[in-house]
Amino acid sequence: MRRIRGAAGRTFRSLRVRNYRFYFVGQTISMSGTWMQSVGQAWLVLKLGGGGLALGLVTALQFTPILVAGPWGGVIADRVDKRRLIAFTQGTAGVLALVLGVLTVTGAVQLWMVYVMAVLLGAVNLVDMPSRQSFVMEMVGREDVANAVSLNSVVVNAARIVGPALAGVLIATVGIGICFLLNSASYIAVVVAFVKMRPEELQRGEPVPRKRGQLREGFRYVWSKSELRTPLLLMAVVGTLAYNFSVVFPLLVRDSFGGGAGAYGALYSVMGAGAVTGGLYIAMRARATRALLAVSMLALGATLLAAAFAPSFVLEMVAMLPIGAASTAFIATSNSLLQLESSGQMRGRVMALFSMVFLGSTPIGGPFIGWVSERFGPREALGLGAVATILASMAAIWSVRRGAAPYSDGREVDRGRGWLPAPTARFHADGERHERLRQRDRGGDRAAPGHEGPGRAHRSAGRGLEPQLVDLPVGRWAEAGRDDPAASRPDGVGHRDRRSAGRGPKRQHPHVA
Repeated sequence: MRRIRGAAGRTFRSLRVRNYRFYFVGQTISMSGTWMQSVGQAWLVLKLGGGGLALGLVTALQFTPILVAGPWGGVIADRVDKRRLIAFTQGTAGVLALVLGVLTVTGAVQLWMVYVMAVLLGAVNLVDMPSRQSFVMEMVGREDVANAVSLNSVVVNAARIVGPALAGVLIATVGIGICFLLNSASYIAVVVAFVKMRPEELQRGEPVPRKRGQLREGFRYVWSKSELRTPLLLMAVVGTLAYNFSVVFPLLVRDSFGGGAGAYGALYSVMGAGAVTGGLYIAMRARATRALLAVSMLALGATLLAAAFAPSFVLEMVAMLPIGAASTAFIATSNSLLQLESSGQMRGRVMALFSMVFLGSTPIGGPFIGWVSERFGPREALGLGAVATILASMAAIWSVRRGAAPYSDGREVDRGRGWLPAPTARFHADGERHERLRQRDRGGDRAAPGHEGPGRAHRSAGRGLEPQLVDLPVGRWAEAGRDDPAASRPDGVGHRDRRSAGRGPKRQHPHVA
């Protein structure tokens, strides 16, 4: 019993934070409505005479603003108070859902109106998504951000169980319009949750001042760091070719299995159940790693391939469970790694790029996968995404294995599993520039004092300042205030001990406590 309580405490530890509890409850209510609208919108397109290409087009239009101007949403998120910004964007999304619901209930809706509403909702999400994702760090802090991100995935996918199932029943009994009206009402809970938060308990940094070149600065920052670049590239593959469920699944249910709205809702609900399981598993883990990212992506590709070849609807439902679990593990791990590896002043722009490659890639992948579904069949479209995901995951696994570094006794430890000493960052005294340096533990192979390399002799350009540097561990342990795992190595010598051996006292950075 004590072990069960301990596991539950680790899994739901972010809920100890009051502000996050309000956020969690509000999102739980709102996401159920969001999934109801997603199912209702897809079925409305089919009812209005659209096919696979129309489904792909409406999905593409919804995410075109993110593809075209996604990074600007991150710039805005870095500049303003995120709590107030999210309350405004969520309220606006509720108004759009209300308008679509009224048009549908009154019978005035036409296909072009669905396209217009999709574009407007995408413009709202352009700012809302990077703001909400980077706001998690402000609510719970660095130590619990991976847990909170995973719990957010649990909320989204628990709503995937309730929302589509309820939407299927409502569409079959009442009509499609009620799905949009209930979604509109659900946004009230989100706005109330943000109003009830205590701003003084948020871990906020200073907003980034407005200046030219911030968009280019964000691109350069992400591309210069492999810890950010790799998850984004992997997410681009999945978002473009594999994560087009709202395009493929309605056609798969209708054309391959002869089902209707109820079967479509049931399929999504089963996938949501698997996704909740995957989210809880990730929430219980202490950390997100590159190895987990690669393995979860491989599992997603393999299960999608199995679903593409499922001969019956029952087996298709069975395949939805591992698909949900693997997709949640992959998305939550990517999100956590990006937040942990990005600085506070860049986090909004980093998460905007995450939204852009994940959802903004849909305008490219959605119509293409819709065309493949109509030309060759939904099974072939699903299989195409599966193969692309498997190939990308194999490249990621190869990259993780290449990152293995040897101990002095010849043993190797995988960098992707997070066992190696954290990399170090050397900060200038003026705090304006830093250079992240990767470091391998090679026994006694250390530079002598006073000969640490060219970085020590560097002077800040134009300032004439002798940089006073201090080696600070940068990684999930140091940033979360946790002990360096290298300290518990079998040889009894921790990384910090080895690094400090033979050196004089460190020069303390004036801004480091």
